[in-house]
Amino acid sequence: MSEKPFPKAEDRLKMLHELAELMHSFDDIARALDLALELMAKHLAIRRGSITLISPESGEIRTEASYGITASERKLGTYQRGEGITGRVVESGTSMAVSNVRSDPRFLNRTGARDLSREAIGFCCVPIMLNGQVVGALSVDSEDTRPVFIQMLEIAASLLAHAAMEWQSRMDSHRSASKRPEGFIGQSSEMENVYQLIHQVADSSATVLLQGESGTGKELCARALHTHSARAKGPFISLNCAALPEQLIESELFGHEKGAFTGAQSQRKGRFELAHTGTLFLDEIGELPLTTQAKLLRVLQEKQFERVGGSQTLSVDVRFITATHRDLLQMVAEGSFRQDLFYRINVFPIFLPPLRKRSEDILPLCQHFLKKFAHENGTSPPRISSKAMDLLQRYAWPGNVRELENVLLRAVLLLGQEKLITQDHLPTLLSQSPEEQALTNQGGDLPSRLAQLEKAAMIQALEQSRGRIRTACTLLGLTPRIFAYKMRKYQLNYQDFRHKAALDPTSSAS
Repeated sequence: MSEKPFPKAEDRLKMLHELAELMHSFDDIARALDLALELMAKHLAIRRGSITLISPESGEIRTEASYGITASERKLGTYQRGEGITGRVVESGTSMAVSNVRSDPRFLNRTGARDLSREAIGFCCVPIMLNGQVVGALSVDSEDTRPVFIQMLEIAASLLAHAAMEWQSRMDSHRSASKRPEGFIGQSSEMENVYQLIHQVADSSATVLLQGESGTGKELCARALHTHSARAKGPFISLNCAALPEQLIESELFGHEKGAFTGAQSQRKGRFELAHTGTLFLDEIGELPLTTQAKLLRVLQEKQFERVGGSQTLSVDVRFITATHRDLLQMVAEGSFRQDLFYRINVFPIFLPPLRKRSEDILPLCQHFLKKFAHENGTSPPRISSKAMDLLQRYAWPGNVRELENVLLRAVLLLGQEKLITQDHLPTLLSQSPEEQALTNQGGDLPSRLAQLEKAAMIQALEQSRGRIRTACTLLGLTPRIFAYKMRKYQLNYQDFRHKAALDPTSSAS
């Protein structure tokens, strides 16, 4: 097979520039991916090309864009991980090239687009990577299978990555919309598990405990459980137990009679009565005082209670859902949460994963929020630059989905008339190193965060001085008296650092 001369450096740069411009300005993603293949065919003289993407929903590898392949042939281009050359590239994340597919059993010709009895075809396949993860593959039929050609394809694949990921997200959002409870966004395996649990327990009367960090969507999950239950036509009543002072919690839950306490000028129904025949959702149940926990346990067991200041026993028919971001088992061990109440509410636990554990859902969440903001303002949604998306996907999101929504709202407000969100529109925190982010995201007010910095500086000084207090004082510019006070404050012992130095064979400390 004679090799065609490889395009000159300036022609290669021209193609990459045109490809980058295309990906930067796309509106119709499907059309942009097809045009990208046409562009490569023009500059690299490829016969056929295809872009295959992994479905987050099923794990199947599907052909989503093609050149030189008919629509009916494209539908046949589906693979599993490890199946054929495409499946092997997706599974391994490593490029592959075959000079003649006719003699290579790994080439499946799944689409049937090649006449292998007549054509001696070379085939190259490279992974499409985003943030170190394989999201699909770019493959072409070409006479050129040299390493320099493969490298060119790998660069092109990197330029396609964000558009390919966005198209993949849109397609799977459409395909799996019927399986997702209303309001939820994302097709990660973690969220698919949540959807399955919601469908399993929604139509039962079992008490559900929703666990997860703040901002993960626990109330959204509670509403989904109500909506998909036989009680959907009944009321959905919620109460955040952390939002009320202790003296008002019982009145909010059980109601009160007129004159029950100062300011009770009339009878008032509580949340249990209001939720009759429906669902009662108690968020942050770990904040309930022990006295209220005992009364709540009785209602859950007997379905009966009295209003504050009343003697009439009332009966209710309520589905009970609770949520917390705290470790209730640890609270039980500490004595701050009743063990019998814990076992009563933990009949069917559902864990809502933090956003950092499902980074593949960040792109569809961004699309959802940007569309929401655009609809509210009567405009078209802006796009997100590749660099900005990289920052969004690398960030740890301690505030989870709620924090992501607020960051995007801030970016939209800063945009003005622009239509592209760049890293300049994002908080500087997102550009910090993971260590800097961890320090910034530590809880507490300014004094507590400064104390953590001070303790870290003292530890570093003690390590450098190998436990010698005077040397450590000199390093930090502190007097021995102040240093000794701060050591007691942070529970540091200079002997621990001398012991570490003694274990260090490179240490000269005596």
